[in-house]
Amino acid sequence: MAALAEEQTEVAVKLEPEGPPTLLPPQAGDGAGEGSGSTPNNGPNGGGGNVAASSSASGDGGTPKPAVAVSAAAPAGAAPVPAAAAEAGAPHDRQTLLAVLQFLRQSNLREAEEALRREARLLEEAVAGSGAPGEVDGAGAEAASALLSRVTASAPGSAAPEPPGTGTSGATVISGSASGPAAPGKVGSVAVEDQPDVSAVLSAYNQQGDPTMYEEYYSGLKHFIECSLDCHRAELSQLFYPLFVHMYLELVYNQHENEAKSFFEKFHGDQECYYQDDLRVLSSLTKKEHMKGNETMLDFRTSKFVLRISRDSYQLLKRHLQEKQNNQIWNIVQEHLYIDIFDGMPRSKQQIDAMVGSLAGEAKREANKSKVFFGLLKEPEIEVPLDDEDEEGESEEGKPKKKKPKKDSIGSKSKKQDPNAPPQNRIPLPELKDSDKLDKIMNMKETTKRVRLGPDCLPSICFYTFLNAYQGLTAVDVTDDSSLIAGGFADSTVRVWSVTPKKLRSVKQASDLSLIDKESDDVLERIMDEKTASELKILYGHSGPVYGASFSPDRLWATDHYQPLRIFAGHLADVNCTRFHPNSNYVATGSADRTVRLWDVLNGNCVRIFTGHKGPIHSLTFSPNGRFLATGATDGRVLLWDIGHGLMVGELKGHTDTVCSLRFSRDGEILASGSMDNTVRLWDAIKAFEDLETDDFTTATGHINLPENSQELLLGTYMTKSTPVVHLHFTRRNLVLAAGAYSPQ
Repeated sequence: MAALAEEQTEVAVKLEPEGPPTLLPPQAGDGAGEGSGSTPNNGPNGGGGNVAASSSASGDGGTPKPAVAVSAAAPAGAAPVPAAAAEAGAPHDRQTLLAVLQFLRQSNLREAEEALRREARLLEEAVAGSGAPGEVDGAGAEAASALLSRVTASAPGSAAPEPPGTGTSGATVISGSASGPAAPGKVGSVAVEDQPDVSAVLSAYNQQGDPTMYEEYYSGLKHFIECSLDCHRAELSQLFYPLFVHMYLELVYNQHENEAKSFFEKFHGDQECYYQDDLRVLSSLTKKEHMKGNETMLDFRTSKFVLRISRDSYQLLKRHLQEKQNNQIWNIVQEHLYIDIFDGMPRSKQQIDAMVGSLAGEAKREANKSKVFFGLLKEPEIEVPLDDEDEEGESEEGKPKKKKPKKDSIGSKSKKQDPNAPPQNRIPLPELKDSDKLDKIMNMKETTKRVRLGPDCLPSICFYTFLNAYQGLTAVDVTDDSSLIAGGFADSTVRVWSVTPKKLRSVKQASDLSLIDKESDDVLERIMDEKTASELKILYGHSGPVYGASFSPDRLWATDHYQPLRIFAGHLADVNCTRFHPNSNYVATGSADRTVRLWDVLNGNCVRIFTGHKGPIHSLTFSPNGRFLATGATDGRVLLWDIGHGLMVGELKGHTDTVCSLRFSRDGEILASGSMDNTVRLWDAIKAFEDLETDDFTTATGHINLPENSQELLLGTYMTKSTPVVHLHFTRRNLVLAAGAYSPQ
C-alpha cells in the first residue's frame, strides 16, 4: 500500500447517492482544458459501485501517471440527498469519510484531502476533532482498516472510467472493480497497470455495452452534432471517424459479427472521403482473429486519436452526453481519444480540413513548441581565386566593365552568424579537406553566374526521359554539381550516367596502381583507367527493388560503426522520403501515416509533427534559408510549413496525382513541383511567404487562414507527353533538371 501511495499523483473523491451515473459539472482548470479528454462515471452497475478508478497521463501525452477516484455510496434504496445532509443523517458514512480523509492526510495527499473536504462541506474542526494524526475512533479505524486491506490487484479494464472534470486523462494505468452494490464504508479494489502490450490493447475492448444499442448511440450523437450551431458543428464532426472505428472494433472483438456488419454498412458512408483507404482496411476485419495481427488496427488502438476542439464545443458535447447518459460513447472518448482543448473561437470547417487527415488525427500543440534552430551555420571563410574570365579587363574605350549588383534573397547564405542558427559546435562537423575547399570554390564561382529568378524570369527546364525502362524506374538523383545522374530500378540495379562530356572511368587494377607516383599532382587522374571510359555504369549489389538513390559529397556514413548512430522511431507506417536540413542539425521524414516529422540529429527527439496531408507523403524539400519546408503527397497537394513556429502557412493546389518531387531554386524564389500527372509546376515562393502572420494567438491555436486561391502563386505549368516526373533538380546556375521514365499509353 505504501508503494501505491507513493505513485498516486491525483486523487479525486466524490460522494454519490444510489441511482443512475452522473457527470461532475465542469471545473475550472480541469484536465481536459489542458489538452486531455475525460470520462463520466458510467460503470455497468451505475452509481452502486464504490470505486470509479480511472487512468491518467501527463498533459503532454507522456508517461502515464496513476489517478484514483473514490466514491462512497449511500445505502441501497435511499433517496438522493446532498452531501451535507448525508453527513448529518448517516453517522456511519460520516465516520467512513473521516477515515478516508485521515488516510489521505497520512499519505501526504493534501490536495485530494482538501478537494474531498470541500465536496462534503466538512469543516476543519470535524477532522481535527477525530484525534491526532494516526488516531481515529472505533468506526473510523474499522473503515480505514477495510480501506487498506481491500486495495488489491485487479484485472485490466474492470473499472468504470472517471467522471469528467477531475483533471485526469490518458491510457489506462489504474483499474478498479465495481462489481455491484456494496455496504457503506467499503471500498473496491484498485491496481496499477503497466504500459499496455498487444493483449492488453485488445482486452480493452472487453468494456462494451449492449451491441444492439450501438447504432442508436451513434445515431443520437450524429443527430445532436448535425443540429448544433455551425460554429460547433465543424469541430464536433471530428468525432465521427474515431468513434465509428472504435465502436466497430468493439463489436468485432466481442464477436457480434452481424451487429458489426450492420453498423459498418449504415455509417461508413458518412465518413470523410480522405479516410476511404483506412475504411477499406477496416472492412476486412470481420472476426476477432483478424485483429490480432493487423498492424493498422494496433496502430489505431495504441495511439490516441488527437482532436483539437475549442472549450465551448467541448463543454457542449459534455453536457449532451450527461443529459443522454451516453456512457458507451464517453468511454471511447476517455479511453481512445486525446482532446486538445484551446480557449477562443472555434475553428472553421476550412481551418479544420487543412490540418486533419493523418492516421492519428492532428498533432498535439505541445509537439510543436520545442525550440528549433532553423538558421544556417556561418560559412567557412575561403578565398576565391579569380579566373581569367572573372578578371576585370578593360573595354575598347579603356573603361573597366561593370557588374550588376545583386540583392539578397531568402535563399542567400550570410557570412554572418544567423541568430536562429544552432551553436557552431552543436553537431561536430569534420574539417574541410582540400578537395572540399576546391568544391566550395567551384560552387561560389558558379553562384556568381547564377540567373536571378522571379515571376518575370522563369528558369529553363531540361528533361531527361528514361526510354525503354523495362526494369522499372523507382528513384532518381543528380549530383550537386549536376555532372552525374543515377537511377534506381526494380531489378535491383543502380545505373549512373554522365551528363557532361567527361566520361565515367573505373579505377586501375592493383598491380597498375602500385606503379603510380603517389606524390604527383595529377594522381587522381592517373589512377583512372581510360580503357573503361563510358557514359553509363551499372552498379550491382541489392537483392530487391531500389527505392532510393543519393549522391553523398561528405562523410554522411560513419564507416567505423556497423550499428545505426540514431534511430528515429515514431511513425505509424512506412517512411517514404527523408531530407536533411541545410544546417545538418535536423532531418525531416515523410510517412505513409500522412505525417511529416522533424527529428533532432543530436538527440533523436521528434521536435515537429506536421499533419494536413490526406495521403502518404512522397516528397520533401527545405528552403535554402532553412526556415520553411515544402511537402508533397498522393493527395496532389503541396503544403508549406513554417519550421520555427510549427505552423502550416500555405497550400498549393493544382496537381491531379502524386507529387513525387519538390525543389526550391538556389536563391529560394521559385518552388518547382513534379508529379505523376506528367507536369512540372513552378510556384512563386516569395509571395507565398511574404505576408505571414504568426502572432501568439495564431501560434497557440493553429488558426491559420490559408489563401483560398493558390493559382495566384502558380507561375507556369509544363507538361510532358507521357512521362511522370520522378525527380527535380536546380543546378548551381538555376537551370531545372527533371527526370522520369516514359510511360506508353
